[in-house]
Amino acid sequence: MRAGRVRVVVAAVAALVLVGGAPASAAPPSVPGAPSAPARSGPELSEPKGDLAASLSCNGPLRGAARDPILLVPGTTLTPEVNFGWNYQRAFDALGWRWCAVTLPFDATGDIQVAGEYVVHAVRTMAKESRRDVDVVGYSQGGMVPRWALRWWPDTRALVDDVVGLSPSNHGTVVADAACAAADCTPANHQQASQSRFLAALNSGAETFAGIDYTVAYTVADEIVVPNTPPAPSSALYTGEGTIANIALQEVCPANAADHFAIGSYDPVGYAIVVDALEHDGPAERSRISPLTCARLFQPGVDPATFAADYTAMVRYAGNSEGDAAEVPDEPPLAPYVRER
Repeated sequence: MRAGRVRVVVAAVAALVLVGGAPASAAPPSVPGAPSAPARSGPELSEPKGDLAASLSCNGPLRGAARDPILLVPGTTLTPEVNFGWNYQRAFDALGWRWCAVTLPFDATGDIQVAGEYVVHAVRTMAKESRRDVDVVGYSQGGMVPRWALRWWPDTRALVDDVVGLSPSNHGTVVADAACAAADCTPANHQQASQSRFLAALNSGAETFAGIDYTVAYTVADEIVVPNTPPAPSSALYTGEGTIANIALQEVCPANAADHFAIGSYDPVGYAIVVDALEHDGPAERSRISPLTCARLFQPGVDPATFAADYTAMVRYAGNSEGDAAEVPDEPPLAPYVRER
């Protein structure tokens, strides 16, 4: 989750100041795994077809791809280009991997239920064109919103192989709890508060689904998704029939100090976890990550000569509210398809 109205958090991150003393985490939810839903398509998409089509861009044709194409989903207040254009997209290009990126409305600050429709459309389109499963890689909100698509559009579950999240806001953040109680927030920030109705609906029934491998890479130095420390990090997934791996960067490299911005843009350990998940059956495995990763400054794709400018541009964009959804006093109501289930 990236702050929209919670600009004091963005300012702190932009200044590279970590917020210390994260509160203790609540115990993980004790929700029993629900049986797999029948293969139905879910509710009709409400967004205009032209907008959905225009939101998806790819680095080449998907038909004939030698491996599953990757869907990149950006974090709150970001576009795919700002988030991934100077790191993951370059790295995947160098590997010869096909990827697509989805642009979410209002720089991913609007109603996440609507953003979920864009992910549904992206997954369906990529699977149809490639005739393969789709691997999803998302940062912050971008690691969580694909789960909304899988939760309420059951047909997408047969189209997705891996869901990989970089500090995803799977259980929200107490930062938004406090900030959005004190002032108006964008819809997405309301929904990423840890006590939101949206997250209660998302995590109802089961958090994962059979046949899908879920990898969560998170950092204990996270200052946006809070608390993100063991034994129950907010990013982690706990229930359901999917295969789950929750891996802290610090479990791989104890001295790793990546914050929320770093894990989603240039951190080599987060990248290594992502690639391990995409290159193997099942989710990522910590034991397969080379210790040499700990000595690297940047992940593949990042140009050391332009890193300072690229990273600064990302942070500044995240802190600029131009193009964000309007701030509102409360989170959007749950969609009828949620209330009817």
